Amino acid sequence: MENLHYLLMKANSIFARKIMYEANKIGLTSGQPKVLYFLSKFGEADQKTIANYLEIEQATVGSILLGMEKAELIIRKQHEGNRRSLYVSLTEKGLEASKIINNVFENTENIATKTLLEENKEELKHLLAELCKSLSEYGD
Repeated sequence: MENLHYLLMKANSIFARKIMYEANKIGLTSGQPKVLYFLSKFGEADQKTIANYLEIEQATVGSILLGMEKAELIIRKQHEGNRRSLYVSLTEKGLEASKIINNVFENTENIATKTLLEENKEELKHLLAELCKSLSEYGD
């Protein structure tokens, strides 16, 4: 059997390719589906929080958000008393796009795990979460 690194990399590549194939059909570009997922799950947030959760650089999130703002998927606004941070939230168009892409995520996950028993799917999620936790604690 292949090593863990290769299997994770390959699974991620195949999964991401299938997601982006569907995402492109509704006009989304790279990075936008995961931002939509985050905002649909957590609501309004600042750019730093989004970047930390998604494990990508703030500058990268900034360029993704710029494209999303131009596509009218999000709005950015300041909160009173905090002029340094812009808070991002979904527009109605963004909310609709997030519903579509979340269905794509669910369908792709179902395809990927169709041969697994339900308890094995949950165990896989648990193991991957533990792996992420271990790697995060290890540092950069």
